[in-house]
Amino acid sequence: MLNFFRKGITSKLMLVVLGIGLFAIVATGFGTDGMGGLGGGGTTATTGDTLVEVGDQTVTSTEISDQVNRQIDRLRQQNPELDLATFFRGGGYEEILNQLVTAKAMLGFGREQGFAASKRMVDGEIASVPAFQNLAGQFDPEAFQRALRSERISEQQLREDLEGSLIQRQILVPVGGSPFVPQGLAQQYASLLLEQRSGSVGLVTSEAVAAGLAPGDAEIAAFFRQNQARYAVPERRVVRFAPIGAEQVAAAAQPTEAELQAAYRDAGAKYAARESRDLSQVVLPGQAAARAFAAKLAGGTSFAQAASQAGFSVADTRLGAQERQAFERLTNAAVANAAFSAAQGGTTQPLQSALGWHIVRVEAINNRPAVPFNNVRAELVTQVSERKRQEALANLVTRIDDALGGGASMEEAAQANGLRIQETPALTATGQNPADPAFRAPPELQPILKAGFDMSADEDPVVETMGPAQFAIVAVSRIVPAAPPALAQIREQVRADLIRDRASARARTLAQSLADKINRGMAPTQAFASAGVRLQPLQRISARRIDIARSGQQVPAPLVMLFSLPKGRAKILAAPGGAGWFVVHTENTVPGNSASQPQLIQATRTQFERILGDEYSAQFARAVQNRLEVERNEGQIRSLKQQLQGGGPVQ
Repeated sequence: MLNFFRKGITSKLMLVVLGIGLFAIVATGFGTDGMGGLGGGGTTATTGDTLVEVGDQTVTSTEISDQVNRQIDRLRQQNPELDLATFFRGGGYEEILNQLVTAKAMLGFGREQGFAASKRMVDGEIASVPAFQNLAGQFDPEAFQRALRSERISEQQLREDLEGSLIQRQILVPVGGSPFVPQGLAQQYASLLLEQRSGSVGLVTSEAVAAGLAPGDAEIAAFFRQNQARYAVPERRVVRFAPIGAEQVAAAAQPTEAELQAAYRDAGAKYAARESRDLSQVVLPGQAAARAFAAKLAGGTSFAQAASQAGFSVADTRLGAQERQAFERLTNAAVANAAFSAAQGGTTQPLQSALGWHIVRVEAINNRPAVPFNNVRAELVTQVSERKRQEALANLVTRIDDALGGGASMEEAAQANGLRIQETPALTATGQNPADPAFRAPPELQPILKAGFDMSADEDPVVETMGPAQFAIVAVSRIVPAAPPALAQIREQVRADLIRDRASARARTLAQSLADKINRGMAPTQAFASAGVRLQPLQRISARRIDIARSGQQVPAPLVMLFSLPKGRAKILAAPGGAGWFVVHTENTVPGNSASQPQLIQATRTQFERILGDEYSAQFARAVQNRLEVERNEGQIRSLKQQLQGGGPVQ
């Protein structure tokens, strides 16, 4: 609710990039602690030019380059058409640099003060990351390595980053963990939440003032020149690819008769004759009780009756079908030997295991004959074919990858391995073809496009994973930079936009004149009646701050403005989509009183304490940075930014 009182953060693209500490921040979810994301920073790379020295820590061009490339990859998952220009225009480069500087300052301070993160602590963090776990929720080394490869970082980098994050957590949790907000302050803000305001809102539409707007060719051309970025088509790429899949290794995957026979033999017990027994048992705590139970059986009492007298139900005693090895794991060798030596209907003598004294009854003996080879031949063909297919495909991919790494061209690698090279049209990252609006890239082409847009213009062909058992050689054939089309192709659109802009400017002028009249004392209804054009009727609006805060939906902008205007004042506000301009007037305010709502006061206090804790942490981090000697190489910083803006990952 208190966000209602807080000023909006500057709208930067890099709001998404808060918390930059390598993969740890994304994988574990910590690091974005309300301070602009100071988690991470444990990496201590020494390669690359030094951009900033923070005490005994350094921020290098290699670290910044890695982070920029990694963050652009992540942002493109949300907005595939994001280009480098937009990223840098949004302050992404500076945000990453500043966060890394602060992170290094916190790490250096923590180590100086004796804070540390043990290997066991880091291991615990790694094991708790869902991305590193299997379906059973257990740490999976293979999933761990896959995730690292996907993020293109080493295990050492991750460990260093987690170490830094843990040290920062040790420092900042106590700093931000005990803020105090006085009851009186919380009550004042809680009362503000109960304040009620009423007023009116009117809309001056662009359409209402658009009459007579008919721009000529020269005006349209000038408008197009001034607004070319508005019509720019996103960067497009022509991607060449050669699919590698099961069809390329189909012949090599066919099993021979000898391989099928070997697989049958290797299966061993799976197809061999085997015996299982339906067993019932009682487990008694002492030998005397077990002997007494056996004596009852010898005297003619049935097993079920004797078990019932001893307090066991049928569900307690019935084990169902058991095989010897499985039953031995439940008991021990002696008990299992006795149970599988007794005749059907027989009962074993009392035998001891770690659980107690067992008496077992054999309810039935089930013998399954060996399964003949011919009965499972089809099953074996499937199993062996799949294994050979995987092996052959892995060998093929390795062979092609080695060839490309050795300098072979895409054509040479494809011809040597029977692959067919294909080429996409010039497509955007989302698979659209501006030259053919009806075109939609099929789903199987999306991984190819993603790989192509992840590559730099001059990067050699690479083998990329496209899906389960699907690979492809991928190379960028041509890059069409983001640029507007010829004016002739979109003239009508440009003309309509120019008319819309001019109509919006007219509407703004009229709306401001109406607001000025209201602010000079004219009634809103009278002001709108004097507009000279036909406008929609004024609407009455009324709300409490708390209702807006609790709405859970996007609050209409005029309603928000109602609470930012003094009583009796009016102000204009742009309507969504260029539809026109609102004139918002605050007519009356009724102060709130939270004295009778202690729960609201406490909720307000709790939220203030959280905000205050975040502010404490942020101020502490700034103080740490100011305490250390920070030297920035502005020339290297500018040079790296220019290099990165040139396109493609920096090596």
